[in-house]
Amino acid sequence: MTPSPATVAAMSDDALMDLAQKMTLSYFWDYGHPTSGMARERDNNAFGYSPDDTTTTGGTGFGIMALIAGAERGFIPREEVVERIGKITNFLETADRFHGVFPHFMNGETGKVIPFGEKDDGGDLVETSFLMAGLLAARQWLIPTRPDLAARIDRLWRGVEWSHHVRADGALLWHWSPGYGFAMNHAITGWNECLITHLLAAASPTHPVSSSTYHQSWAKGRDFLNGRNYGGVTLPLGPDYGGPLFFAHYSFMGLDPRGLVDAYADYFAQNTAHALVNRGHCLTNPGGFAGYGPDCWGLTASDTFDGYNAHSPTNDTGVITPTAALASLPYVPKEAMEALRGFLTAMDGRLFGPRGFVDAFSPGRNWIASSHLAIDQGPIVVMIENHRSALLWTLFMSAPEVLAGLAKLGFSSPHLDKAASA
Repeated sequence: MTPSPATVAAMSDDALMDLAQKMTLSYFWDYGHPTSGMARERDNNAFGYSPDDTTTTGGTGFGIMALIAGAERGFIPREEVVERIGKITNFLETADRFHGVFPHFMNGETGKVIPFGEKDDGGDLVETSFLMAGLLAARQWLIPTRPDLAARIDRLWRGVEWSHHVRADGALLWHWSPGYGFAMNHAITGWNECLITHLLAAASPTHPVSSSTYHQSWAKGRDFLNGRNYGGVTLPLGPDYGGPLFFAHYSFMGLDPRGLVDAYADYFAQNTAHALVNRGHCLTNPGGFAGYGPDCWGLTASDTFDGYNAHSPTNDTGVITPTAALASLPYVPKEAMEALRGFLTAMDGRLFGPRGFVDAFSPGRNWIASSHLAIDQGPIVVMIENHRSALLWTLFMSAPEVLAGLAKLGFSSPHLDKAASA
């Protein structure tokens, strides 16, 4: 399955990206839940969750975007992708929702919530925002040919009661439980992966959240502003050394960071700096971990040798997660391509298979994950496609509500300029 080192060396960048996208796409296409079409959370037994029926809301949003990329690349027949999106929509219309907000995990057969924790057995606003980003991109893709399905997706989007999650002080809360209410009391403050949550909450045509929530809560987060220099790279936002690299991916699967600027940052510059700081740490390698180098870098949340961990420069255990570098292709194309070539030949070629790259590996421990995870596989396909064609960025940013939400929050973007001049 894995090409030989000589073959990898001879392949063009385009051929390598085709290979990575096509194989990784299999996770969502061939391994999607047979009843619901949803993305399964993982493909190994771990943490007490059955891999057969545990489906992920956010991972499904990523998977929908990946399937669209696969259709446009000709990897999967377009008609069959439309049918799969229709199956997912059918399922979501009758699945558990809490004020229109979906849970983190659901049973892919029944649509019933699978609790993520004792008090996390209801609506998860962040996971729902990842799902809605994928659905909005799908809606825009379907409008010309399947307006009926696009309209059903639109009803799911309009049904999300974002305003129900606003605390009295204006903060946006992550979780609501039918038994515990807002007892978790987890405010969604920055900087992290949740920019998309605040954008969609502000953009909702039916249950919008005030712009003050973004400016007075999200932007006041303890780890929001940074501005420090790391090895010659200034990082505008985020915790020390940037945190796990999924911060630069999850919100930006559909949200186009190119030229996206607000009062706090230029978001393409932010994400590029984050990727460079993360890579720079791996090259400096203060922990002395075996295998790290220009063709083996990338720290983010993933499975690890002793469970699951949000790897970052300040939490480095010698575990490399392929999605970290590969989903950074739009930001650091040369460095990410070097990692793609390296991952295909690392560990005797054992990292790559029928569902793409394994979730993670540790060269120093000779450890390779037995798993693939939806939230890690999806960004590989989607962000490679955004690098190649900007497909998902173009679709998502064509949604009028998205542009209205950005304007409401004070963003500037070439997409806003284009709409204003149209």
